[in-house]
Amino acid sequence: MIRKDLVAMLFNNPRTAADIARELDVTPKDVERDLQHLFKTLKKTDYRIIVHPGVCLKCEFRFSRSKITKPSKCPKCRSTWIDAPLVEIKMKK
Repeated sequence: MIRKDLVAMLFNNPRTAADIARELDVTPKDVERDLQHLFKTLKKTDYRIIVHPGVCLKCEFRFSRSKITKPSKCPKCRSTWIDAPLVEIKMKK
């Protein structure tokens, strides 16, 4: 996967890691690894990364912003009804 393609793909267009993986025909873990690297790389550019954290739809528990892939269970209520986190890239103001 070419990481600069991720910038174009995510610019003002929030997506889940699963959506990106499906579109690029790679695993979500590969996407997670590339996104983590991209986060470090973009710190020195005019872009900023926004992570909309995953949320349990049953008890409204918010996961950490560092979790990019969809968690399997909620640690609070053990529900599997979870809204996946979204990743988006925007320009710094």
